[in-house]
Amino acid sequence: MRVALITGSCGLVGSESSIFFSQKGFKIIGIDNNSRRFFFGKDGDINWVKRKLKKTLKNYDHFNIDIKDYENLQKIFKKYKENIKLIIHAAAQPSHDWAKDKPLIDFRINAEGTLNLLELTKINCPNAPFIFMSTNKVYGDNPNALPLIEKKTRWEIKSSHKFKSGIDETMSIDNCIHSFFGASKSYADLIVQEYGKNVGLKTACFRAGCITGPNHSGAKLHGFLSYLVKASMQKKKYTLIGYKGKQVRDNIHSQDLVQCFWQFYKKPGFGEVYNTGGGRYSNCSIIEALNLIEKITGIKIKRKIIKQNRIGDHIWYISSMKKFKKKYPKWKQKYSTYKIIKELVQQFSSK
Repeated sequence: MRVALITGSCGLVGSESSIFFSQKGFKIIGIDNNSRRFFFGKDGDINWVKRKLKKTLKNYDHFNIDIKDYENLQKIFKKYKENIKLIIHAAAQPSHDWAKDKPLIDFRINAEGTLNLLELTKINCPNAPFIFMSTNKVYGDNPNALPLIEKKTRWEIKSSHKFKSGIDETMSIDNCIHSFFGASKSYADLIVQEYGKNVGLKTACFRAGCITGPNHSGAKLHGFLSYLVKASMQKKKYTLIGYKGKQVRDNIHSQDLVQCFWQFYKKPGFGEVYNTGGGRYSNCSIIEALNLIEKITGIKIKRKIIKQNRIGDHIWYISSMKKFKKKYPKWKQKYSTYKIIKELVQQFSSK
């Protein structure tokens, strides 16, 4: 029996991983206590995803466990032990704004929860690859110090800069403002690396920017494209916070991301770090995203711009996946930003 233990199994990345690895013949142990509803209210509720997974995946078992709860996690690890062939840790408190108001809970979830899982992996299934869903926010606001140029609908980096194709893993995580969320995820990222390089677990940190897909329960405080499409279509207005709405994000579809996980599972490393995102193939500013929605739907969206930016918010962030592609040349990206937004529009139109 091959078991894939997936935390945050009803979130965007966790549910996509559950479906993918179930189709590969794994028994899925899904761990998710619907903390997103606690964080974000009704918009963040993932019960609809849990019902879908339990209905469609015959080999999916769900456990309503908090990753801060070492004792209950330990029971699962002890039950399956070395049958656990893969851990995908996608559970988190994912919001900057939420973390600032409740830093103790944020740290316990993101930092202590990750440490719990690593220690239980070391004790019970040390040969299982451990994939951690990290974030580009470990770099804090260092990307904002890059030489950026304001254009009509977006900010851009100078074409002569070494990061013109995207920010790579050489960017420093020091001397910057992280946000409380970025700080707790930075601890988790570093300790995942440490269990790889120091202890010898097969670990990887995937430092992603904006991830999206149809299973996303996008909320105002988290879930850029999903919430943007939903709010724009329902309310026909959207608030752009800071940088004139020209801040740029790269967007990776959850299916493309899970294909990265599959490549790592087949050929794991120890304490690896990979910047992960849509890169130059899939990116947009907020203004450009709204323009695409208007083009696809024909809906005119009213725009309100707030001058004050969010603390630590990136002006321009595009990921370089050169390191990952070099090690895993079979990985292919399928979803552009246009294709992603069109899928989200179709999803919300059918509801």
